[in-house]
Amino acid sequence: MSVFSQVSRGRVVVGLAAVLAITLLSGTALAQSDSNPKWDLFVGYQYIHPGANVPAPFGDPNAPTAYKLPDMTRGAGAALTYNFDPHWGLEFDYGHNWEPTGNAEIYEDTTSIGPRFMWRTDDGNYFIHSLLSLNREKVGGLGGINGIGALLGGGMDLPITKKFAWRVFQVDYAWARHNYADDAAPEFPDLRRPSFEGVRLRTGVVFSWGGAPEVTPAASCSVQPSEVLVGEPITATVSTSNFNPKHTVTYAWSGNGGQVTGKDTTASIDTNGVAPGNYTVTARVTDPKEKKNGEASCTANYTVKPIPPKNPPTMSCSANPSTVTAGGSATVTCNCTSPDGVSVSVGSWTASGGNISGNGSSATLSTTGAPSGSITVGATCTDARGLTSQASTQVMVENPPPPPPPPVASKLSQCDFPNPVKPWRVDNTCKAILDDVAKNLQQNPDSKLVIVGNAEPREKRKNLAAERAVNSKYYLVEGEAQQHIDGSRIEVRTGSGGTKTAEYWTVPAGATFDANGTEPVNESKVKNVPDHPKPAAKKATKGM
Repeated sequence: MSVFSQVSRGRVVVGLAAVLAITLLSGTALAQSDSNPKWDLFVGYQYIHPGANVPAPFGDPNAPTAYKLPDMTRGAGAALTYNFDPHWGLEFDYGHNWEPTGNAEIYEDTTSIGPRFMWRTDDGNYFIHSLLSLNREKVGGLGGINGIGALLGGGMDLPITKKFAWRVFQVDYAWARHNYADDAAPEFPDLRRPSFEGVRLRTGVVFSWGGAPEVTPAASCSVQPSEVLVGEPITATVSTSNFNPKHTVTYAWSGNGGQVTGKDTTASIDTNGVAPGNYTVTARVTDPKEKKNGEASCTANYTVKPIPPKNPPTMSCSANPSTVTAGGSATVTCNCTSPDGVSVSVGSWTASGGNISGNGSSATLSTTGAPSGSITVGATCTDARGLTSQASTQVMVENPPPPPPPPVASKLSQCDFPNPVKPWRVDNTCKAILDDVAKNLQQNPDSKLVIVGNAEPREKRKNLAAERAVNSKYYLVEGEAQQHIDGSRIEVRTGSGGTKTAEYWTVPAGATFDANGTEPVNESKVKNVPDHPKPAAKKATKGM
């Protein structure tokens, strides 16, 4: 490889390294811009170092066979780019350089197309591109030679306005391949198809147009609360839209009522000493990096009212019930209002006895363990300004009444059995008595009935006392009055009263019957005796 070639490659490497360093710096240290023109056009100066040897021009007998292309300091370039988004675009590039060197006029034309990536920031736009090129090289008598090439590089634009920028620099690695005639340099066959490896430098101006129209920044103000009394604070808030989110904006607050203090999106307004009336607060938001269309302002209205007289709240309490048995509970309710219409709350419940638990304006008094007598229950009402009032009510605690006596069995009535022929028979008088007994059992479904049958000692009929009890039960369960009393509720017994009677005892739930002097009747042996028993069967006559 020739010394010339080594020097050319070194320049290319240095140039590309500079482009990459600047690009990386911009990506890490600078904030991205949202600007996105649809088109941009570069026009400006172009310098090119071809970086190649070619056959000597014809017609110059003193020229060496190998001719080193000189740097071309005269040139111009242009590039038109269509931007798809803030980063990617399609670039159309044209460049022309020429350099007179004695009898060998040299020029180079490059027409290129390819993608471009641009990183846009507030302080600069940095780009890299990769372009496919059609190169035309003319060296004296060799004529114009076309070749395919490529450009790889990048640069930096410095924005001056939204539509105008200065391209500070552009550095491109320029590669091209040209084919010369086989007899152009017979002594140097490597010159017949040389590869150009050069560097292209540019600077100039960039024009931009198209894209989304600019939006106007806006601000919206609000206050909370919008109505206050003299001396009460107010909080003002501003929200913004359409400012560049990558920029830091400043806030300035002012107002015509009270002391306004704030430096960001929130401000406080001190209304101490302010005369009652209507006032406004203003926020001005500024983007220092925007030379135009970088400011917005807004206002919000608020009202300062005079301080009303400070009257304490009024309060009354009541208990329900107002009299309880010891161990019971009562609900105590306190009603509190403010004559000035400010908010109030009830709390701090107290009681001179028992236990009180309150929630808001209502509390429950438990008198468990409290002695009989009056208990005072009170509470405190506090308004939003700290003014208080107290109220109380009385709950009377009474000793519980003595427990009721335990239930006992009692005698409802009795029936007489005066019939000498049928001393077991339940007659109509007795049936009327039993109808009343049945009604009592129906009205007291938890009660039971004990029937005690008696007989005089002189009455010789066996089981007569038991029959009188069983016949009475039969009437209640299956008799013609259709009382249908459940037989399991009726117990039949015999007594020692020594009278022609049947006694009817009601036994309430929880009570027991004193069975002393009585015996239970075995109903499987002593059956009901009907009013008209069948006649006894006659004995058969002999000889019949």
